Amino acid sequence: MTGGEVAGILVAVFWAILVSFLAVVLARLAQTLRATTRLVADVTEQAVPLLADASATVRSAQTQLDRVDAIASDVQEVTANASALSTTVASTFGGPLVKVAAFGYGVRRALGGRGRDREDVPPATGGRTVIVGRTVPLARRRKQKGR
Repeated sequence: MTGGEVAGILVAVFWAILVSFLAVVLARLAQTLRATTRLVADVTEQAVPLLADASATVRSAQTQLDRVDAIASDVQEVTANASALSTTVASTFGGPLVKVAAFGYGVRRALGGRGRDREDVPPATGGRTVIVGRTVPLARRRKQKGR
């Protein structure tokens, strides 16, 4: 066998190994493509019902939001009515009640102050007079008034 024949045999063996390797790779690639095709078909089968369910859920949520919007507008109207009623009650009864309370306070002050010298001993301060944030004793007040 000559050197050229050996080289030819080596090249033929190399090409046979390469073709076998490529055949195995192509067989695996075909198997992967078949599995991918099956997976896409299964996902498509399951996605259509899921999309229908999602669409129904969105429609239901829209209906609920419409109801909530109606309830919120009713609550806003009730709040406005309650505010108007409160204002009406305050203006109707508030003024007279304040006048009655002021009258009662005046009567209590008038009846509670009998028999006392109101300048010497004011009942609210317990015998002291407050002048610009400080208390002046009773003896000093009498000196200030010239007594």
